[in-house]
Amino acid sequence: MDSAERMDVIVARLRAEGEVSVAALAELTGHSEMTIRRDLDHLSDKGVLRRVHGGAVSLLPRGQEPPYAIRERMAVDAKKRIGRAVGELVDDGQAVLLDRGTTVVEAARALAERHVTVMPLSLQAAAVLSESNTVRLLMPGGEVRPGELAMTGPLTEASLAAVRFDTAVLSCCGLSLTDGVTAYDLADVAIKRAAMRSARQVVLVADSTKIGQVTMGHVGPVSDVDVLVTDTGASDDSIAEIRAAGVAVHRV
Repeated sequence: MDSAERMDVIVARLRAEGEVSVAALAELTGHSEMTIRRDLDHLSDKGVLRRVHGGAVSLLPRGQEPPYAIRERMAVDAKKRIGRAVGELVDDGQAVLLDRGTTVVEAARALAERHVTVMPLSLQAAAVLSESNTVRLLMPGGEVRPGELAMTGPLTEASLAAVRFDTAVLSCCGLSLTDGVTAYDLADVAIKRAAMRSARQVVLVADSTKIGQVTMGHVGPVSDVDVLVTDTGASDDSIAEIRAAGVAVHRV
């Protein structure tokens, strides 16, 4: 189990139980207690947890997503595969909208060597694309959300309403047949809805940990999505339900 996988385990246990012990995490991950202590110290520096004797307690507010700096270390390999798969779905010459999020940044890397027009909704994705010699880079207006460095607010919505895209690549915090596409941040919900309205095709990127999850902000039903790109960790039953709703699913 590498560092990213250990972070996944620790954050998942914190979200489920609210506290963790060094001894239990060492047994669960197969790593030494010294390694686990270093992991906990790193997460403490990021504001995810508070160290206590023998372990740590969560500082993640219930119902809110982990900070970007932590999410970018989670499910790293799956996100890279998903990003490359998205790149293969986009043709040269297309206009593409990229949502915010760590998985979408991997899609930006896949598109950086393509001849496409791209409007990213995060400064992280914009930074990746700004180094490209082949991408025509468009930036929306709006307010930059601290930490996430994502574009948000009425100026961003107005920018999306003014243009039309061949493909919108969206992220999500949860996806289920019953509750559809969901997000933690309510302002983000409005941006995702505007993105869907502006695009001919909606491609949703979600690693398998998001499948079956439900968060507070409802973006839309599963049927609003044309293509789902996820990893092989998603259950066969969940994927079958999503396909039955008319969504093309790519598992990578």
